[in-house]
Amino acid sequence: MIRRSRPASALIAAAALCCPLAARAELVDIAWGADGRFARGLSIAPGKFAELCAGLNPGQSIQWRFEAGQGLDFNIHFHEGKDVRYPARADEVRASQGTLVVDSAQDYCWMWSNKSAASTKLQVELQKR
Repeated sequence: MIRRSRPASALIAAAALCCPLAARAELVDIAWGADGRFARGLSIAPGKFAELCAGLNPGQSIQWRFEAGQGLDFNIHFHEGKDVRYPARADEVRASQGTLVVDSAQDYCWMWSNKSAASTKLQVELQKR
């Protein structure tokens, strides 16, 4: 079991209260369906980001894919103390897919940043294997 120092929902609420600009970013706790699937459509405003996070354990793997209306900076990351680790990372991509193989119990996040001057749509699908 993964122990979080604060529930992600508490972090989202704190970010919205202390940082008004962060309230326009999309921060989502992944809620897996009974079939181990998560899908979401999002709109990312100019200069903002979307981040989907879930606690995962060693031995799990997640197939992921996404499509966006324009190029976004993308990464999958987790935190080890003050360090950030990136199992996947790409700049200015409109679509990608892969499989995350979990080696350590962490909160893993899929993140997209929109550095353009226009909003864009994003469609994401994750599947536990």
